[in-house]
Amino acid sequence: MFRLYALKYAELTGRKRSDVFLTADPHDGHIDMAYYIWVAVRDDGEAVVIDTGFTPETAAKRGRVFLEHPTQLFARIDVDPTKVRNVIVTHLHYDHAGNFSLFPNARFHIQDDEMAFATGRDMGHPALRAPFEVEDVVEMVRAVYGERVIFHNGDASPMPGIELFKVGGHSRGLQFVRVATARGPVVVASDAAHYYESFEEDRLFGIVDSLGAMVTGFRRLREIGGEASRIVPGHDPEVLLRYPAPREKDDGFVAALHLPPSR
Repeated sequence: MFRLYALKYAELTGRKRSDVFLTADPHDGHIDMAYYIWVAVRDDGEAVVIDTGFTPETAAKRGRVFLEHPTQLFARIDVDPTKVRNVIVTHLHYDHAGNFSLFPNARFHIQDDEMAFATGRDMGHPALRAPFEVEDVVEMVRAVYGERVIFHNGDASPMPGIELFKVGGHSRGLQFVRVATARGPVVVASDAAHYYESFEEDRLFGIVDSLGAMVTGFRRLREIGGEASRIVPGHDPEVLLRYPAPREKDDGFVAALHLPPSR
């Protein structure tokens, strides 16, 4: 069993819904985006990190508001990133695959197809490489050469209580994660569903590798996760409103996903 946390490190506010969803009407108003890192912690203190966020430099480059450095967020839940041994990279987009240097003793779990996608011929097209930061991808290549990457080809169970499910769609090798917690299995959707409405209403996100894989991914999320209270979307600010903070001073930064949501 794990305690499972969402750590909010950055945000982007006031985007038009039509800039986010392919099927949104330009008159539908605005929507905010939260950026999270997720951490699963066993009772013995062993921590598994799910995605690693972006750096302050990338935030400035891409016009995102950087709220708190991941090292400070890890300290809020008593996790030392230098002692983390396993990091799951759901995909290599810039907001999920920076800060690798914070985890000098970790092995990185990634799908074969994601690594091939991020280093192959498709990156010759500006529209396809836009969500990637080349230096992050190069860091992952260095980790491969350092024998620190564990590749998966489809669904996998890399350790007890942690399951990976490959869906693609948003990125070629996108995977989501199911974590065993005291309230039952909880699915960290990452970008298999950016918002609750993504998987509840099949809302198509604007950055897409395969539309068919994206909508099939929504279906898999519902099949694997079950009820919505066990599925945690990747960028919805609502997550911090539905789940309690571990401590009052963590409100707005940390959500305890192993506890039942308020709604």
